[in-house]
Amino acid sequence: MTTLEYLSATADSRHSMQIIETIEAMHKARRTMTGSVGVVLTMGALHEGHLSLVREARAENDFVIATIFVNPLQFAAHEDLNKYPRDLPGDLAMLEAAGVDLVFTPTPVVMYPDGFQTSVLIKQVTQGLEGERRPGHFEGVATVVAKLFNLTQPTRAYFGQKDAQQVAVIKRLVRDLNFSLDVVVFPTVREANGLAMSSRNRYLSPDQRAKAASIWHGLQAAGAAYHQGERTPSGLKSAVSSALDKSMVIEYIAVNTPDTLTEIQSSVEHPLLLSLAVRLGDTRLIDNVLLPLELNTREHLTHLLGG
Repeated sequence: MTTLEYLSATADSRHSMQIIETIEAMHKARRTMTGSVGVVLTMGALHEGHLSLVREARAENDFVIATIFVNPLQFAAHEDLNKYPRDLPGDLAMLEAAGVDLVFTPTPVVMYPDGFQTSVLIKQVTQGLEGERRPGHFEGVATVVAKLFNLTQPTRAYFGQKDAQQVAVIKRLVRDLNFSLDVVVFPTVREANGLAMSSRNRYLSPDQRAKAASIWHGLQAAGAAYHQGERTPSGLKSAVSSALDKSMVIEYIAVNTPDTLTEIQSSVEHPLLLSLAVRLGDTRLIDNVLLPLELNTREHLTHLLGG
């Protein structure tokens, strides 16, 4: 369903939320906003993790903008662009109920018209972890985020901890290209069993969803080991892997510095980012925590991730 179809289907209700699809209309609408603006960038298929960011943006700003755009530049040829979950009517209804003032829902043709040839390449912080396993992914992320920041001109941009490397990349983008905005990071929102909320969780069967809870159990086990004095990367990784369901295929378990994402290979006393990626059936899942575990708060995440 297109944005126009959504509006037509709900024609009897009053809309306080603007829904915009074009660059020109976005520029025009943004010029009418005087005061602070919070932005939440999404690829749709919204869940409570997204909505928690929207609510924080609503509480802290005069205006709230959300974007819904499944960005083709950040998907490799073998990844799930075509089957990525989409629910525009449901997303728009949730955003309107949460008090969003404007939703920008461009198409790929709007964002990348014929002749588009510019990309944003961020170097060191994109190495390793997701960057190593998804070549070109963060170039696509940085390019679209730069465009969306230019279009929405936010005072504050809100992101979740689950995509920790993405946060570090975006903070480097903001710093290096002198965007005048604050990046705010919130702790990962989890399902009742501890599974990090993700749009891709829709791919999981009930049995797989239950098994996926072992990811959180593993991260908690590592947190407990850290609390008891474990500081070696190998020991922390072992605590995680021992707790994971045996049906999972581990892509990586990694220990890095939270600011530069430099891999840690020996015992250190400063804060750590412990992250992992696994496959459960056809679904790829990622998660992370800061160690010690008490650092997983808005204040510390915003300060530490990406420096």
